[in-house]
Amino acid sequence: MNLQSNDFELFGVPQRFAQDRAALDARWKDLQREAHPDKFAAQGAAAQRVAMQWSVRINEAYQRLKDPLKRASYLCELNGAPINAENNTAMPHDFLVQQMQWREALDEAGTAEDFEEIASQAALSGREKLSKIEQLLDVDRDFPAAARQVRSLMFIERFASEVDARIDLLGQ
Repeated sequence: MNLQSNDFELFGVPQRFAQDRAALDARWKDLQREAHPDKFAAQGAAAQRVAMQWSVRINEAYQRLKDPLKRASYLCELNGAPINAENNTAMPHDFLVQQMQWREALDEAGTAEDFEEIASQAALSGREKLSKIEQLLDVDRDFPAAARQVRSLMFIERFASEVDARIDLLGQ
């Protein structure tokens, strides 16, 4: 194991989308214990610096592996299908139509129930995308198609955050 290992190698888990969250959490705790800078205090400042680098690397990997969207993006990138969400905003027509309908509904929403309904639709759509992403990554091994779905999921999650913000404003 070295600092150049990919996140899956570092955590000793299969390089796939489906992961056991409890196992990731437990492995993260183990790795953090092993790399804790205090364990290297007797070995001097250089050893502590290396331990700190490991600790940072372990935390970065954990943040990527535990979050389904980040994990999917990472898998796509490892397999030559970078997300490039900033420059690649092409979306399927039906997805764009759905986005426009959600935006209109959000603009017209006035009650907590309206916002909750929109939030629920976005959450359902997000779960469907995650399921499709898992199929594309772990079964079909179609990384470019998975990358397109990841970009769609990024839009859905951004929209869901906007809906949550509106719901929060209502509660004030």
